[in-house]
Amino acid sequence: MKICKRLFIIFILSKLVLAESVSVHFEIISRNMAKDSTLYICGNQELLGNWNPAGLALQKINDTLWTTTLSLPKNTPVEYKFTQGSWTTEPLDERGNPFSNFQLIAHSDTTIIHRFTHWKKLQSTETGTIVHHRNLRSEGLLPRDIHVWLPPDYNIHINRRYPVLYMQDGQNIFDSKTASFGTEWQADETADSLIRAGLIEPLIIVAIDNTAQRTPEYSYTETGQCYREFIINRVKPFVDKNYRTIPDRNHTAVGGSSLGALVAFIFLWEHNQVFSKAICMSPAFKIEDFDAVTPVRTYTGRKKDITLYIDNGGIDLERELQHGVDEMLKALREKEYIDGKDYFWVWDKNAAHNEAARRKRLPSA
Repeated sequence: MKICKRLFIIFILSKLVLAESVSVHFEIISRNMAKDSTLYICGNQELLGNWNPAGLALQKINDTLWTTTLSLPKNTPVEYKFTQGSWTTEPLDERGNPFSNFQLIAHSDTTIIHRFTHWKKLQSTETGTIVHHRNLRSEGLLPRDIHVWLPPDYNIHINRRYPVLYMQDGQNIFDSKTASFGTEWQADETADSLIRAGLIEPLIIVAIDNTAQRTPEYSYTETGQCYREFIINRVKPFVDKNYRTIPDRNHTAVGGSSLGALVAFIFLWEHNQVFSKAICMSPAFKIEDFDAVTPVRTYTGRKKDITLYIDNGGIDLERELQHGVDEMLKALREKEYIDGKDYFWVWDKNAAHNEAARRKRLPSA
């Protein structure tokens, strides 16, 4: 009887789970695409690749029609876009602009039809000397590229050594061709301008690509531990060996945005023998299962010799992240970190959670 009762409960629960999903059939009618093109849908659901531009390939019916049928969460906001495999190949509206995220809240089974005529093809926007190292590997992680930007005088002053800034989400740092939604941070142009103006010391910037494992890599997980060991024990020694760096902690910084800012903080807080500074833009310090505040609040050791730049906006997701930023700033103050000396906070109240907003604040960082 107990087994029958258990099976009955499992059956009822499975029916409830299935009831929480609806079938959404997509039909995409598109012209002016090459015959060998592949069309993808990507979005804010795991099924849609969590915004991987090659998230889910659609079925090609003929030269102008692609389809797919997905089981999506009922009554849940879903955002999505279409690409030909990268953010350089989004569809454009009649004015030549990329479409905003398409939004869907499916209450029941439905069919959605999109029609596209124009497609974007971005050119590389890299500035200066950037060396690309492909497919760096480490056990437990997916392979990824790293991109090393060299300051304008690197090949002139051949005996000079440079501090290094390690940045997460490397696809977004230098090049619109690889950046999410085609919007890069312009870290290369920004650093070049600030260096030439004498406003910052010349530095090397290492942009480390993310992978499909981005969420676990950038948080307190076993995969996250593997990622941190990969950067500290594989990437940094590789950069120090092949470039003229100043390898000590005082000349080594780390940065990122959103979850990239979370892991940048973890690098700084947990590995301050390696890093002395961190840039944390729009940080996910404490939201849902992510929490970098408690390790600070419960810390009982000596004050760490670190410097933090923190910023965030005030619109949409930025409002949700504000609570975690406030808690982090409070925890830092309680540990005797001083505003304007040990940490710097910039609030851009009219900014949303996107790359364009971070690009605007990057010179301050």
